[in-house]
Amino acid sequence: MSTLSKEQVKEIIKGNNFQSVADVSAYLRDIFKDIIQELLEAELEAKLGYAKDDVENKNTDNSRNGYSPKTIKSEFREVEIQVPRDRKGEFKPQIIPKYQRNVSGIEEKVIALYARGMSTRDISEQIEELYGFSLSPEMVSKITDRIAPEIKEWQQRPLEPIYTFVFMDEIH
Repeated sequence: MSTLSKEQVKEIIKGNNFQSVADVSAYLRDIFKDIIQELLEAELEAKLGYAKDDVENKNTDNSRNGYSPKTIKSEFREVEIQVPRDRKGEFKPQIIPKYQRNVSGIEEKVIALYARGMSTRDISEQIEELYGFSLSPEMVSKITDRIAPEIKEWQQRPLEPIYTFVFMDEIH
């Protein structure tokens, strides 16, 4: 279900002169970046208790202190954002926590591909092809190694002597 009305979608199309799917993808990447940037700004505003340039409502000795560049990996390829900073260094963003650079859910995708029997090299090539950034076979292996104990535990779980199931078939 779309959150945009047809009129809004038509306005976006009209205002952007899309010529290809690549143009649409670039637009989505840019709007993703803008939304993440605004969410980070709103988080800092909530932390400090006042809006940018609103010195009248400033009730803290902490203040904004520029930005730090950060490259994050998303479904829309790599995106560079500017993470706002505060003077005291107390701001810890929740939308993209410190040291997190991957917001694509790529780990879940790697695990799903691994569960389907793909090799780490094949998974690495698929990620490169689909998302435009490389994930080494070694990194894929590290991701899959993290879930190996859970897989082992599931494989060695005790089985019930009898399982009940219902099989249904229908013709329309």
